[in-house]
Amino acid sequence: MEILSDIPVNLEPAQVLERIQVRKDKHHIGDIIRELLTITHPLTHPKAVYEVGYIDHKNHETVTINGVCFTSRLLRVNLDKVERVFPYVVTCGRELNEVTTPPGDFMRSYCLDAIKETALRAAFKHLREHLTAKYHLGRLSTMTPGSLNSWPIDQQPALFRLIGDVTNLIGVRLTSAYLMVPVKSVSGMFFPTEINFESCQLCPREGCPSRRAAYDADLTLKYR
Repeated sequence: MEILSDIPVNLEPAQVLERIQVRKDKHHIGDIIRELLTITHPLTHPKAVYEVGYIDHKNHETVTINGVCFTSRLLRVNLDKVERVFPYVVTCGRELNEVTTPPGDFMRSYCLDAIKETALRAAFKHLREHLTAKYHLGRLSTMTPGSLNSWPIDQQPALFRLIGDVTNLIGVRLTSAYLMVPVKSVSGMFFPTEINFESCQLCPREGCPSRRAAYDADLTLKYR
């Protein structure tokens, strides 16, 4: 298990504006973002933790990694030719999560949310680059429990158990509904692959701001 706690993140207003994708009042919103960045900059300490996992056993719909069993046909198919995986949790950090805006100020709240999301994405990118460099990996794909029904969110506790005491390690805890706190956190499993895979390819939802790949109806047949 390894913790990344010194992740370099220096957010610029343009990065946050790109995340928001505003079309009107850019100057006004830019001023709000700059004001919020002044407040959040000293409190932006994203963190990540990951483990190196080795596959012990596979059958039709389960995969056992370091003694922890996961039930998912999707996961099983994607790890068919894989022996080593990298389960992870990344968070924007408790410090940034505790920053709030005045009640009823929806625009500032929206901009602050975008700042937290941008910090999380920067930390996620840092983790991917760290793994690629340290373990001399080629192409990496990732899966996240709960992003699709075929790897349900109720397997979050198993993922956390595989990594270790995530709450004490980087301050991320699970609720009774298996959601993460801080909210701007992401968990999942990196795995080496010759063909890039994103859960978005199997999700038909339109207009998703977090979409990373186009929906591929033909690809869904592979996981039946």
